Amino acid sequence: MTNTALSETPAGLFSYRKYWAHRLTPAPVLPMSRAEMDELGWDSCDVIIVTGDAYVDHPSFGMAIVGRFLEAQGFRVGIIAQPDWRSTRDFEALGRPNLFFGITGGNMDSMVNRYTSDRKVRSDDAYTPDGAGGKRPDRSVIVYANRLREAYGGVPIVAGGIEASLRRIAHYDYWSDKVRRSVLLDAKADILLFGNAERALAEVAHRLARGENVRAIDNVRGTALRRTTPGGWIEVDSTHLDTPGRIDAHPDPYAMGPSAERQTAAAEDADDADVQVVRFVRDVPTADRSRSVIRLPSFEAVREDPVLYAHASRVLHVESNPGNARALVQRHGDVDVWINPPPIPLSTKEMDAVYELPYTRVPHPHYGDAKIPAFEMIRFSVAIQRGCFGGCTFCSITEHEGRIIQSRSEASILREVEEIRDTVPGFTGVISDLGGPTANMYRLACKSKTIEAACRRPSCVYPGICPNLDTDHKPLIHLYRKARALPGVKKVLIASGVRYDLANESEEYIKELAAHHTGGYLKIAPEALGEGPLSKMMKPGMDTYYRFKELFDKYSKAAGKEQYLIPYFIAAHPGTTDEDMLELALWLKANGFRADQVQAFLPGPMATATAMYHSAANPLRKVSRDGEAVYVPKGARQRRLHKAFLRYHDANNWPLLREALGRMGREDLIGNGKKHLVPTYQPAGTGGVAEGGRHRQEFRTQHTHGGRQAAKRRRARK
Repeated sequence: MTNTALSETPAGLFSYRKYWAHRLTPAPVLPMSRAEMDELGWDSCDVIIVTGDAYVDHPSFGMAIVGRFLEAQGFRVGIIAQPDWRSTRDFEALGRPNLFFGITGGNMDSMVNRYTSDRKVRSDDAYTPDGAGGKRPDRSVIVYANRLREAYGGVPIVAGGIEASLRRIAHYDYWSDKVRRSVLLDAKADILLFGNAERALAEVAHRLARGENVRAIDNVRGTALRRTTPGGWIEVDSTHLDTPGRIDAHPDPYAMGPSAERQTAAAEDADDADVQVVRFVRDVPTADRSRSVIRLPSFEAVREDPVLYAHASRVLHVESNPGNARALVQRHGDVDVWINPPPIPLSTKEMDAVYELPYTRVPHPHYGDAKIPAFEMIRFSVAIQRGCFGGCTFCSITEHEGRIIQSRSEASILREVEEIRDTVPGFTGVISDLGGPTANMYRLACKSKTIEAACRRPSCVYPGICPNLDTDHKPLIHLYRKARALPGVKKVLIASGVRYDLANESEEYIKELAAHHTGGYLKIAPEALGEGPLSKMMKPGMDTYYRFKELFDKYSKAAGKEQYLIPYFIAAHPGTTDEDMLELALWLKANGFRADQVQAFLPGPMATATAMYHSAANPLRKVSRDGEAVYVPKGARQRRLHKAFLRYHDANNWPLLREALGRMGREDLIGNGKKHLVPTYQPAGTGGVAEGGRHRQEFRTQHTHGGRQAAKRRRARK
């Protein structure tokens, strides 16, 4: 156990002395069998990655980034992809690694991947050859780790990826409808890496290579582990920072500015009490934060008390800025789970190096001609940045990647476009996406590093765009222009979600997007119509949408293009009433939208909206027992109703909608005229509950509003 504080100036990603095995790397493709290891002249692997996804050697797949990054550090890395978890046989395919096993559920949480928002098993899996379902177990990280313990007891296990990242703390699990322990404990992993973990991964790997015991590696940012509070450290009671009881007059922990922490410290009484060798206080000065840890309510406490759960969720999100976050500790029975502060974001140079590792950019040859749907979607796309400062409460991006944008250089991105053009089979001249978590946050950042390091706001754009945020889209516009001007590139499309409130800050960007980078339809995400759900999502109001639509339509027309916005929405989100969904259905009908597929809110682990769903409290404000109550649509019938409002046009939904409209006193909307939402008649063979599809909802316009079929007819007339 070390007593060393975390370093604020991390080592460069590629500054470590390479492991001796670097002379045997790089591999043309990371091996998945002993035969491939023999061809490479390897007697063993230094690190073996076990993943729930098929192995695609492409930087959009986590196992590829991790594997190639470790290889660049000099380690021999093998891949065990989608092993049969019913025995240890597949886990023994590559033998015992010299250093550790790395385990990941894959690019998605395994429960999100396997089940719909209605808790029904999905029939397919986009990350599996030919889309076959059933190739990964529920809670893959736990299952894989336990099988590895059976096969190779004593070999260190390092858990990572989004499943481990979002389950690093006691968390509400929607599929079992209960609060579960940190996955670190259930998986019996030695250490857990959260977020984009290159920094932590490099340090942990090299320290293990030097012979350190994995349980002694406890001072690395972006890691969670078993650890008791060292002597000389200060424990801060989270309930004194944000008391989940009577509301006291405390400064707002989300208040922005470098003085916010000092205000909080000054407002609290110094209630020092010794706990063995640990000082236990309400709050500490900024200077002491490197040796302070916030004690959250225990797993048992948050399991039994939803208010304490919401409180713990709020504190975790407040303590998420690498510039000011403190370590967190949470008791689970007789074990403390310690969560170090998030990692320092990568520099542009480091991002470039990670994305320019020697990926083949295709699936492993083992899969032959099988199609991997997720790869087919991204094979001609380029990731240009990481992170998102939007803070949408239902989304896991900020919790996983952080809200500080990490961008690649223009030159690096253009080199990757050229590599796709020259090497990826099937390229026809169309880049399918230049983006990331969002389309238009490239190189956007706080104007002041000092303010950025002190800020505790969960979003830089809600309730309005922060005046300290640089919203200049010029670097992105220049990138678009240079990418589409490359020889052999016919078109560059933008498929990532456009943050339209940010886009409204740059009319030139909207013009560029409409004129050159939209393929007829552009999907954007208002998510809701009413202020109730929007305030719980932290999404902008519809005025922002209308402004963007006005500009998009204007510049589409100026470019001589008939193009349409396709808005999508979430059903059954916390804060959404039946009246909100009815209002949305009427808006969709009035604007001529019909949803082909719909998405009901899925409470993913660790999201703020999930805390709302579980507790009916609002963690966006100070949590208290007499504080704001959030209306939460629960139960299969109400969730089906909310989806039915989005698919008001589907005859299978009409009986449910008629019943609801009668209950709501809106029988005036039942009838056979244009002003009505649903008709009085029921077509033969209909009336069963219509289920939503797997993916996000997609909308098509009705023919009378210029939809796809109408456009075809107009083109035919011409």
